[in-house]
Amino acid sequence: MRQFFLTMVLLLGVALPAQAEETALESMQTADAARGWEAVGRLDIAGKGFCTGALIAPDLVLTAAHCLFDSSKAQVDPAGIQFLAGMRNGRALAYRGVRRTVVHPAYVYPSVVDTSIVRYDVALLELDQPIRSTQITPFETAGGTAAGTQVGVVSYAFDRSEAPSLQEVCDILGEQQGMIITTCDINFGSSGAPIFRIDNGIARIVSVVSGMAEVDSEMVSFGPVLMESLTLLRAELTAGADTFQSTPPPQVRVIAPGERTQTGAKFVRP
Repeated sequence: MRQFFLTMVLLLGVALPAQAEETALESMQTADAARGWEAVGRLDIAGKGFCTGALIAPDLVLTAAHCLFDSSKAQVDPAGIQFLAGMRNGRALAYRGVRRTVVHPAYVYPSVVDTSIVRYDVALLELDQPIRSTQITPFETAGGTAAGTQVGVVSYAFDRSEAPSLQEVCDILGEQQGMIITTCDINFGSSGAPIFRIDNGIARIVSVVSGMAEVDSEMVSFGPVLMESLTLLRAELTAGADTFQSTPPPQVRVIAPGERTQTGAKFVRP
């Protein structure tokens, strides 16, 4: 098995300058361009930044665990989080608050990113109300992250916060210590973006974007192997253990254009 020696960076919710020119990004500004991806949405985090999340059940959003921590390493209260499903040009198909969040019990918000942390960088958010719409279909999840598998990413980003972008199909380079490494061209703000595999025209999530790294002077992206962690998180939510639950009713706001952002990428529509 190929071993990757990575210089790793989490894609945090801070508007940082782009490190390289974007390549072949397609912004999904129209309903036709975004068709099939409406269950991907922007997660506005306590008015300070945002990540990308994806609906995997009417009331469950999948994202990266590090999105739920602030700069002081404290976990963000769910009352300060809002999911904007299919958000385009300042309007979403559905707006929901968050009732509970659960992160992988082995995850620790890191001072320095390393491979031992990435494998646990997964979180689930339980919405305050399910999203039941003929326009928004939750995504399935799947395993299967062998080297050479073609995948892609749909997400928002700090320089394109008002509409999702999609990236042409990219490749999984390999799996290492519970994380996958891909050739997907991501940027700051891509945290939590779903990494998809297409099976017979159906998009299934196999990972979420955790960050980017350098391998042999080339930038790559990485994320956790998903299925084992997802099974554990669903059980945690069902049991009500180790969840962060808001006490007051959710009071959230949409981040206005020009404020901080967090997410990014591109993909081929199923």
